[in-house]
Amino acid sequence: MTTIGVEEEYLLLDPATGLPVPYSEKVRLAADLARLAGGEELQSELLQVQVEVATPVCGTLEEVGGHLLRLRHAVGAAAEEHGCRMVAAATPPLRDGRPVGVTDEARYRAMVAQAPQLVAEQFVNGMHVHVAVPDREAGVRVLNRIRVWLPVLTAMSANSPLWDGHDTGFASWRTVIFSRWPVTGIAPSFRDAADYDRRLQRLVESGLISDTGQVYWQARLSERYPTVEVRCPDVQLHADDAVMLAGIVRALVATALAEATADQAPPPELLQAAMWHAARHGLDDTLIDPAGGRRRAGDVLCRLLGHIAPALDAAGDTRQVAALVHRLLQEGTGADRQRAALDRGGMRAVVDLLTRESTVP
Repeated sequence: MTTIGVEEEYLLLDPATGLPVPYSEKVRLAADLARLAGGEELQSELLQVQVEVATPVCGTLEEVGGHLLRLRHAVGAAAEEHGCRMVAAATPPLRDGRPVGVTDEARYRAMVAQAPQLVAEQFVNGMHVHVAVPDREAGVRVLNRIRVWLPVLTAMSANSPLWDGHDTGFASWRTVIFSRWPVTGIAPSFRDAADYDRRLQRLVESGLISDTGQVYWQARLSERYPTVEVRCPDVQLHADDAVMLAGIVRALVATALAEATADQAPPPELLQAAMWHAARHGLDDTLIDPAGGRRRAGDVLCRLLGHIAPALDAAGDTRQVAALVHRLLQEGTGADRQRAALDRGGMRAVVDLLTRESTVP
């Protein structure tokens, strides 16, 4: 069975004010997870108000869900020890405008020198899904074939509607914030792995980025692992929704590997506009399907499930993923739940929602 791993980024909030607090180092030490998996499970992030976790390599979605809940509970308990709360939100609902400390690592210091204002506003948290591929050539074929589905994944995962105390009008404001870096969005198509590597190297040699880690395409080849890394989803409020997305991404990769020929993708300008549309509306409007047509969001999700059905069946994931997609269509995205809380009780209700539900399935 194709292996999979998930990374999630969380925010640390003051439960009284709802503001981000720079306690990442304290929380990481208190969680004491490093000894459990060779220091790989709990990691630093760009800003000191963020914590990142990474599951071990998993074979099943049950493993993914179990590890995510375990990690969320461990980080949540460690945060409470220091008077703050871990929340799985892709943007903070509130900020106070004061500078936030940057983690003291060389690549982060270089980012501050390159774009200080972008770093100061990089309060964004994503979910990254790694799926094993046989080699880099296969990985490039996968990237070329799954790019048409990335706007759909973005819409399904939208969990960042709020910023600076107000509704941005976007379901995934994180997608907009991230789009300001030099190399972002949906990657171009590539002839082969050599073409992929050559183009990344030219970006580094140009001095426009400091290393290939600053290639923030929404799907890319991992530099550390033999995987395709899909990076477009917002971090999910509920762990079950993260499991759903992990299962869909694995099935998309398996389907791409099995395809003899790639579908003709819409032109790049249409794909980029489709991504903007997905970030703007989430699942509350239409989506652009892989053929470039505008369809109801529910219809596009049905087409997605049909496209990956054989891969879901082969992995034994059909029932679980289909049930979670159905729940998503019935209950809405994390962005919908945050907005509903805002309507009910203002920003206080949003902070309560985030702190209460980030450690539940």
